[in-house]
Amino acid sequence: MQLPSSLISAADAAVHNAEQAGYFQQWPSEIADQFHFVSGLSSFITEAIHRDERLAQDLPIMLAESSRHQTYRARLAALLAECQDEMAGHRALRQFRNREMVYIAWKDFTYAWTLEASLSHLSQLAEAMIVETYQWQYQICCREWGTPTNAEGKAQPMLIIGMGKLGGGELNFSSDIDLIFTYPENGETQGARRSIANAQFFTRLGQRIIKALDQHTFDGFCYRVDMRLRPFGESGPLVMSYAALEDYYQEQGRDWERYAMIKARVMGSEMYPQYQALRQMLRPFVFRRYIDFSAIQSLRRMKSMISSEVRRRGLSNNIKLGAGGIREIEFIAQVFQLIRGGREPSLRGRGLLETLSAIGELGQLTQPE
Repeated sequence: MQLPSSLISAADAAVHNAEQAGYFQQWPSEIADQFHFVSGLSSFITEAIHRDERLAQDLPIMLAESSRHQTYRARLAALLAECQDEMAGHRALRQFRNREMVYIAWKDFTYAWTLEASLSHLSQLAEAMIVETYQWQYQICCREWGTPTNAEGKAQPMLIIGMGKLGGGELNFSSDIDLIFTYPENGETQGARRSIANAQFFTRLGQRIIKALDQHTFDGFCYRVDMRLRPFGESGPLVMSYAALEDYYQEQGRDWERYAMIKARVMGSEMYPQYQALRQMLRPFVFRRYIDFSAIQSLRRMKSMISSEVRRRGLSNNIKLGAGGIREIEFIAQVFQLIRGGREPSLRGRGLLETLSAIGELGQLTQPE
């Protein structure tokens, strides 16, 4: 593994600091050798190790593990259970995230994993952090305002829908997380001195989750949280019931929202008996029962708008928005999903790579295309 010459001086400085701190005495020679390479590629790794002495000590054990992703939620839940206040919880979240990001980045930079494996691990980490932050804050909110219930007195959860790269399981190191909050039924809380409406409860809960993940502290932040894909965007309510969500998409859902919903995935869906009802509600909005060629025109309009913006901002060489870039590849994949996904279950996948593979297997695009 050879660093570009422009990165060598930064890597040398990182190695010098690590030697001064005594890290190399704790690490096997293989890890010490790799440190020069990975620290040249990422100042985040260097800073995280210097900020967290325990991380420096645990690094050899961590890097020897192959299934850390399987215990993300259990380990994070245990850490949050020990936190006595919100500040301690925020710190636990950020330290956990930093440690696991170092692990993922190290594996990625040293070619221990494929690109697909790295994206999958990043997505699983984000999902675990979202779900466990929700669980932690839900319990706190229930103690303060009571448990949200429906008309029959059954407790109501809040479901968090991951959109974009998170929903597709293809989150990268610098991605925002796009979320939509929803809950099954209206009602009010029970078990507190004063009841509040479910809508008010879940709005407060959502605000706390965003703060826990997005706020910058001494330990950094977890993720930039973007809520603009929710119904009515920034001007809309932070949280909506299933019924309100269904009404919106049936009556006002726009083409680009249908396009975005292809990647929608409920975080920790296995926890919720109400998940299937939400899934069945959203599916007809995204995938028509018939072959839907009307999707071509709407995607053409969106593509034209993006192309105009690219020209206006001088982004013709932008890897994401320019000609032949990531967004254009996504458009190609999703036009097949919107047109034929109602008839072809294999085209309902959320990930870009799996969708392109399905398109090829169905003979919709040849290998050269």
